[in-house]
Amino acid sequence: MEIIMNQTKEGVSMKKQLADLLVAISWADLARTYFGKSSSWLYHKMDGVDGNGKPTSFTMEETEVLKGALVDLSERIRRAADSL
Repeated sequence: MEIIMNQTKEGVSMKKQLADLLVAISWADLARTYFGKSSSWLYHKMDGVDGNGKPTSFTMEETEVLKGALVDLSERIRRAADSL
């Protein structure tokens, strides 16, 4: 499955791009562990609207961190599955 990580592509929000993962991942833990930010910060970024209702998006650097976080999680899940 290919995930387009750039929110500006085709005007699709990050939340919609990652819809199949929304309930499977602890986004609060991901925000703290990989970004050092609060869960509300990440939720706002994923929704494309900041806490004041203004449009926002992931920077290129933040997109790369999110991509790296998802890859790291996938590798950790694979290792856990392989150890069974």
